Amino acid sequence: MAATPDFYAVLGVPETATPEQIKKAYRKLAKQYHPDANPNNPVASEKFKQLSEANGVLSDTEKRAKYDQMRRLGAFGGMDRGGFRQRQPSGGAQQPPPDFDSADFGSFGLGDIFSSIFGRKGRGDDGGGTPDHAEVTVTVPFRTAAVGGKVPITLAMTDACVTCGGTGGAPGATMSACGECNGRGTISFGQGGFAVNRPCPACRGRGRVPSLRCATCAGSGEQRTERQLLVTVPPATETGTRIRLKGQGPRQKAGGPASDVLVTFTVEPDRFFSRDGLNIRCEVPVTLAQAVLGATIQVNTVHGSKVKLRIPAGTQPGKVFRVRGQGLEKQGQKGDQLVTMKVKIPEKLTPEQEEAFKAFAGS
Repeated sequence: MAATPDFYAVLGVPETATPEQIKKAYRKLAKQYHPDANPNNPVASEKFKQLSEANGVLSDTEKRAKYDQMRRLGAFGGMDRGGFRQRQPSGGAQQPPPDFDSADFGSFGLGDIFSSIFGRKGRGDDGGGTPDHAEVTVTVPFRTAAVGGKVPITLAMTDACVTCGGTGGAPGATMSACGECNGRGTISFGQGGFAVNRPCPACRGRGRVPSLRCATCAGSGEQRTERQLLVTVPPATETGTRIRLKGQGPRQKAGGPASDVLVTFTVEPDRFFSRDGLNIRCEVPVTLAQAVLGATIQVNTVHGSKVKLRIPAGTQPGKVFRVRGQGLEKQGQKGDQLVTMKVKIPEKLTPEQEEAFKAFAGS
């Protein structure tokens, strides 16, 4: 069984890390491995996905507590030479926390690990169970992520074959118990006295095989399909934010329950705005005359409106003004817009202007 990456190791933080340390580590690494900074780099893309998964668990107090429980049991350390690290003295199967949900922990293969260790049913054991959750990463514009909105996505997924309904058998074919697994749908192997179950490769975990394979799917019971979805982006979304679309994923059996779609957002940078917690930052150019004499200017907000900002006389380059209530809103809290003054120095002066500046400099 392949070892699962440790979320703490992925972020490079100790298991005692505070939420602030986790947030800081994630932001630093996410910036380094962001797809925009590493175009056409599958290694960086996979690393970025791992960072998002790890942050999604460790930044959530409840999920982190569950994860730590399983981590202490050794569920993420794989097999050592003596078998699974935390074997019961009696050889019995260990049990997860009663409210444990492996779907909380992303796509590192933990569902397979838990189903093997804790004796959960394999794919297709019940003939109509829910298949694995579909996962997709969606890139959204900065302003949509800031104030919320909707984005369309095309989701490629493996769904139940419409011809055979997911059985793998041709129309009219008879189904019989799989000889490889004796109809169980799983096969087991042991290591160090620890039994591990896996879906049977002969019947693909269904426990039954057809007398004649379906011509449409070649007996796999599956087809590749595409589904158009309109995803709601919550306000104040940041890179790594995840949402679950209930019942929008693939079906294992035609007419059976649909799985969920787990959506991870990646936020595009904006040329004008940047984010600082719930605050929005921007840099506004002003003329030298406006900075020296004072002026009233209009500033764009992330909400699509404009606000008037009074600049007092003698404003220095880099001066930051706060526009109350024009930041992001989340869980009843609202940020501000922080506007930094960028004073433009004229590159060329008229003779009259040059004389005026000389007179000013000599005064």
